Amino acid sequence: MSDHRIRITLDEMLESRGMTLTELSAAVDISLVNLSILKTGKAKAIRFSTLTRICEVLDCQPGDLLAYDDNR
Repeated sequence: MSDHRIRITLDEMLESRGMTLTELSAAVDISLVNLSILKTGKAKAIRFSTLTRICEVLDCQPGDLLAYDDNR
């Protein structure tokens, strides 16, 4: 079980933008493996610089990508 309740909504954001994870990887210059780890919620942390690049490419706010899951 994870020690946090932050849910990553990257899948939904990519779908709404009509973009694949591979396309995002190329656009933000982050490996597909690292983006996949983030997308699946297995990442333990994210750098602000990474979050910034993702937000720039997807034209969104950090809150569009992160959600607090109150279900225990």
